[in-house]
Amino acid sequence: MATAATIDFGSSSPSGRDGVPSRLGSRTEPGEPVHGGRDRSATEFDGIVGSSPALRAVLDEVRIVAPTGSTVLIAGETGTGKELIARAIHGHSERRQRQFVKVNCAAIPAELLESELFGHERGSFTGAVAQRIGRFEAADGGTLFLDEIGDMPLHLQTKLLRVLQEQEFERVGGSRTMRVDVRIVAATNRNLPRMVEENKFRADLYYRLAVFPMTVPPLRERLEDIPALVRYFVQKHAQRMGRNIESIPVHAMAAFTNYGWPGNIRELQNVIERSVVLSSGPELYAALPEFDGQSVPAAPHVRGSSVTELSERARILQVLKETKGMVGGPGGAAARLGLKRTTLQSRMRKFNIARLFR
Repeated sequence: MATAATIDFGSSSPSGRDGVPSRLGSRTEPGEPVHGGRDRSATEFDGIVGSSPALRAVLDEVRIVAPTGSTVLIAGETGTGKELIARAIHGHSERRQRQFVKVNCAAIPAELLESELFGHERGSFTGAVAQRIGRFEAADGGTLFLDEIGDMPLHLQTKLLRVLQEQEFERVGGSRTMRVDVRIVAATNRNLPRMVEENKFRADLYYRLAVFPMTVPPLRERLEDIPALVRYFVQKHAQRMGRNIESIPVHAMAAFTNYGWPGNIRELQNVIERSVVLSSGPELYAALPEFDGQSVPAAPHVRGSSVTELSERARILQVLKETKGMVGGPGGAAARLGLKRTTLQSRMRKFNIARLFR
């Protein structure tokens, strides 16, 4: 009786504090020329996994700008790993022995953000029962990472600009000028140039932040890194949960690689964690993202299915999700796939996915 083809993890794992030693052996199915091998990863940078050209270009920029002390603005979609890049810049700078302090400008209410950044004096507002230092003082000599800078209120942008230019500020309710030596790394998933045009972000602050602009590519532009990321997250979560997962089905890896990952690496990590939770044996159960509210299995258990067919199935699923199940028409899945409507419907029946889009 034939068994499901599998991909072995191999023996390599990323280095750094998040690296997980591999305990997985070598295993391949007879007649199936697919095996894990050794994936090159960005072992120089903690937690950053991959070796695609798009990722290598970003890491080359990190190596260039990190030692200079210049302000950096990191752009990229949600979940692409902008904070990891910011930490890499700090870790390769002369400030690496000092604090890396993070502020999420979108997560803190506007009325509290000023106090969070600059601190406050006792009695400066209701509830200020004691003096408190802000994040700028905490990061003195180190790096301050301003995440989601595009969500900072306009009235605070003026005060931030002064700190960037003069390296000085006053606490809320205070009169004494504080001087600090802080490197700023900011990040955003917004289009700041457009916000400047719409008067939603100060132009002078934007130009001061964008001394060295960088863009972290979305996961769909670094598909080569997905197998390494899948193995990394499986090993990480399996070790944490005490699971002994030895292999990933070939059709699951093909589906992981062909999915668009709108939530990027954060979504991939969550899907892998859920898959590990649901895996009761040595083979990973692939809990792939949902389509139209229904959980889609990695692939039908059809004996003799080729990797090419399973990859095609994953691609059809992705396009159907993007078109919200619309098969025909100018913007339908058939047109996007370059197929006749009847041909696509036939393949949907063949791959046992027609029922998901009725």
